[in-house]
Amino acid sequence: MNFMSLIGVELTKLRRSKIILILLAPVIMMWIPSIVNAEIHFDPQGISITPEYNFFIQGFMGMAWFMIPASLVICTVLLVQTERSHKGLLKMLSLPLGSAKFCLAKFIILLLLAALQMVLSIGTYYLSSAIVSQLWNYNFILEPLYVIPEVLKIYVSAIPLAAVLWMFATLIQAPVFSVGLGLASLVPSVLIINTKFWFLYPMSYPFYLLMIAYGKAAKGIFETEIAWLPWLPTAALITVTALAVSCIRFGASERR
Repeated sequence: MNFMSLIGVELTKLRRSKIILILLAPVIMMWIPSIVNAEIHFDPQGISITPEYNFFIQGFMGMAWFMIPASLVICTVLLVQTERSHKGLLKMLSLPLGSAKFCLAKFIILLLLAALQMVLSIGTYYLSSAIVSQLWNYNFILEPLYVIPEVLKIYVSAIPLAAVLWMFATLIQAPVFSVGLGLASLVPSVLIINTKFWFLYPMSYPFYLLMIAYGKAAKGIFETEIAWLPWLPTAALITVTALAVSCIRFGASERR
């Protein structure tokens, strides 16, 4: 069985799970308040930002800071625990394939789930902005050439975060502790992006990029240039290290 066939098997397993509903729920939850409280976007409290950009930034702020990372936490644990609960992981490891392949295949599935959530977020944003535009007789809809690249940046920046959370899920057998550690690690990200060492903390990456977009839309609020160095090499090192540890430890308890 080659690697692509292995991914196909993992996708088949997804059809029987409820993970997709878990991805959709936070997307809807984050945009309902934006619709209900749309009038606040006309009063940015002294900040120089137009209502349509304020609507977009504020709507994605909760997604980038908590909902997207929290969804990754839940998905990583479910991907591992589903196999463990039905002894599927033990059966997989009995096949003549390296455990690293299984580990990487599941990580690819995790990234595909994250990509799906980004697509759902874009769709929900446009639906919400269309509703608010009709309610307030003001065009809240931004061009796709702005929205899609910004959301794509958030997605790409979440890959190191996904790798670290995947490592947590493979190292910690108890799902309660794995979820607890993952969620607890998200809380400091808002504070850490304001320090010189934000690039060492992958949980802050999506929120950092959203704040860059905020800085461009509202002058003087946040920096407007991405500090690519030392961010890119650090992010790459964190991703590779986390995946290496995951591949080494994947199914370790089942192999005993």
